[in-house]
Amino acid sequence: MRKSKHSRGSSGQALIETALILPLLLMLLLNALNFGYFYFIVLNTTASPRSGILYSIIGPSSPAATNYPPACAVPNTTPTSTAVYYLAQQDLQMLTNSASNATIQVCSAILGTNGSLANQKANCVTYTPGTGCGSVNTGTSGDVPDADPEAPSFVLQRVDVTYKFAPLIPGTPFNLALLSGVCNAGGTQCTFHRFTEMRGM
Repeated sequence: MRKSKHSRGSSGQALIETALILPLLLMLLLNALNFGYFYFIVLNTTASPRSGILYSIIGPSSPAATNYPPACAVPNTTPTSTAVYYLAQQDLQMLTNSASNATIQVCSAILGTNGSLANQKANCVTYTPGTGCGSVNTGTSGDVPDADPEAPSFVLQRVDVTYKFAPLIPGTPFNLALLSGVCNAGGTQCTFHRFTEMRGM
């Protein structure tokens, strides 16, 4: 039985329509995959500073004892498992593919304070993967805690987490939802930053 010209023409038309719409469908699918991964990273990098700041305030003792845990062990050394940095990193370690991409800054009253009266702020120390804890920063540059509204009676403590990651599928067409201020122009490297502040006595 011979096919009519009409049936041959419609099958060719369907093939052309599929070829035209397939790149758009693939782009939508790959963007959805990358956005899901991005959301997963957002949730984890939001939980990490929250866990760290709670531990920095409460530690192993009650808040009234003000027995704050170490921020990053001794500056310029590798932190111990009791340091605030360590807890924040462990949150990332369990939930993301590489916690070594996270830079964690802890601002704590245990590091001392700078400023006076209403401008008093906690000093900070930063842990960078591969180099360990840095020197104490007096809060004059970078991400620094705000002054507590009731300073100097209270001091705000702060934990910052900056996490760098590559999307599951790199490239600009596949990261359209992520490019506004989070990923670089080529869509190959993304940076996400979250912080939490809490009052310490």
